[in-house]
Amino acid sequence: MQGTAAQKTAAGSIRNTKDTGLRNFPLHGFAQNQIWCELVAMASEPTAWMQMLTVDGPARAWEPKRLRLRLFSAAWRIICSGRRTRLRLAVTWPWATQLTAAIIRLQALAPG
Repeated sequence: MQGTAAQKTAAGSIRNTKDTGLRNFPLHGFAQNQIWCELVAMASEPTAWMQMLTVDGPARAWEPKRLRLRLFSAAWRIICSGRRTRLRLAVTWPWATQLTAAIIRLQALAPG
């Protein structure tokens, strides 16, 4: 694919938005589909920011489908004990180290 870096970035952004839910309009009315477009845009932004701020290495270039498969569908449990809430990841999860590192980076960004 020939083109400038800006064109490639725009094409990638459009492809990612389509993977998030903009491929098909599920509703019948124009106003309803306009709301759907806003919801898809709102869902795309946190994914892009999370990927930019917390993930490193090759995971930074993963498409939304791959992110959902590898990071967002992790097998974990929420454990509450002694005034602390923890996430317990399965040790055998192939991307547990990447997900743990991303959560640690995200906690470091939190104010306070």
